[in-house]
Amino acid sequence: MDVQHLKYFVAVAVEGSFTKAAQKLYVSQPTISKMVKGLEDELGVVLFERTGKQTQLTDAGEVILTQAQNIIHSFDHLTSEIDQLSALKTGTIKIGLPPMVGASFFPKVIHDFYEKFPRINIQLVEDGAKIVERDVESGLLDIGVAVLPTKEETFHVLPFANEKLMLLTNIRNPLCQKAVVKLNELADEPFIFFQKDFTLHDRIMIECVRSGFQPNIVYESSQWDFISGMVSADLGIALLPESVCHRAIDANIKVVKLEEPEIPWSLGMIWRKNHYLSFAAREWIQFCTERFNKK
Repeated sequence: MDVQHLKYFVAVAVEGSFTKAAQKLYVSQPTISKMVKGLEDELGVVLFERTGKQTQLTDAGEVILTQAQNIIHSFDHLTSEIDQLSALKTGTIKIGLPPMVGASFFPKVIHDFYEKFPRINIQLVEDGAKIVERDVESGLLDIGVAVLPTKEETFHVLPFANEKLMLLTNIRNPLCQKAVVKLNELADEPFIFFQKDFTLHDRIMIECVRSGFQPNIVYESSQWDFISGMVSADLGIALLPESVCHRAIDANIKVVKLEEPEIPWSLGMIWRKNHYLSFAAREWIQFCTERFNKK
């Protein structure tokens, strides 16, 4: 039994005639007769009494008619819901963003996406890149932003930013007089770090150790504006991406180029391989692909 069998049965019941039902559905009368007979055989009951040209429901047919109409209504409603999703009229996307990434790269993208698809809801979750990566892998998030490189065997990746870390220092610190600074020159400085669930925490720590010292971390935070505020208050130095540094600068802060080594900060949008993505999520990926490839 399938929905089409039920639709043919309901049409005959409503029209009171196999011929009229066939005309309404634009099929041959033998086709409808065969479908209804198959339904009767499968259910083990007679659905219609056929007396001359008149076709009337049996008591079993009366019972099944109500249920068949409910099933057809539910199926048509389900089909409509799927059509709305596929036409991108509705949908929800869960996207994970590290705090300093969202403000730097996505407000305009989200605004333009909403203009094109106003009924798609975007749920933003702010967390460190390591947590975002974990939650995309587990399925808690549809899409996330990660610091590259990431697990190529697990994720599809759409790169969209490639920057380097810069030194953020207070103007009272002698380092602000330099045009460039080497990482090992910062060995005796108090550092303000992102917390451990941020990829940047590990990235800076590894490079400091490679340069021959263990950084003196005096504060940790999850917010770049708090970190820059601590630098402005002359409580330490920080290493932040170039785009963030230029947004964080004030009268008490100087941005200095970092070299030997340069520490890259590359970002990519990630989503799981071999995993179903909603129509809305696929359209978001396509939208961002076109947007970022124009840059």
